[in-house]
Amino acid sequence: MTTETRQLHVASHGVTKSFGSHQVLAGVDFTVAAGEVSCIVGPSGSGKSTFLRCLNALETYDDGTLLVEGQHVGYEYRDGRYYEWNTRQFAAFRSRIGMVFQRFNLFGHLNAEENVACALTEVKGLSKSAARARALEELAKVGLAEHAHKRPHQLSGGQQQRVAIARALAMDPEIMLFDEPTSALDPELVDEVLEAMKALARAGMTMVVVTHEMGFAREVANTVHFFDAGVIVESGTPAEVLANPQRDRTKAFLAKVL
Repeated sequence: MTTETRQLHVASHGVTKSFGSHQVLAGVDFTVAAGEVSCIVGPSGSGKSTFLRCLNALETYDDGTLLVEGQHVGYEYRDGRYYEWNTRQFAAFRSRIGMVFQRFNLFGHLNAEENVACALTEVKGLSKSAARARALEELAKVGLAEHAHKRPHQLSGGQQQRVAIARALAMDPEIMLFDEPTSALDPELVDEVLEAMKALARAGMTMVVVTHEMGFAREVANTVHFFDAGVIVESGTPAEVLANPQRDRTKAFLAKVL
């Protein structure tokens, strides 16, 4: 089945982004179908994280087309013109997208349960009791039910990242974005986070994952995209891109990381 006949959660064409005179994205064409896991790999500074932040409207792109669930990100099209979203529209969109960063960004004065529940009361308008019940449910899904009462400093890095995943999931996101979620972890803590992500993939969550974990990409991804110098150099299945790359630049990168 081609991407044209599948329901696309994400579709970008020719997306560009510059910071001053430095062009970070130089025309990105990218699609993710509903229920797919798409991994983005590539060297540091290649535009991976910037593209992910554009998907979540944390960065505005300069040119091109970027749609999530058929909606133009950052702009409303009406009467033949594009109008930039207002603050309310940006907030409403971001509430539909789950984002997990390299750093955990947990509130240090709140315990795990409260870190998950706070957005449910503030953004979703749930009662405290309903938010607490939902928080405990999501913490259980990532194996942290017994740690719900602990504050971030009482948790390992892997546990903190799983709290961050639970917090994102509690918002009922349409798609989950992960920006190198294991890069800040000690090696022995990486697997527990990857296992939580694999469970999400098995449950059918649409995911875009910027990662250096090639084993995860090989096992879980439907598609792999190799970024370099602000463009996608090569895309395909894990077997195509990771095991049998066609581009010299892809081969050179993988020779250093595999």
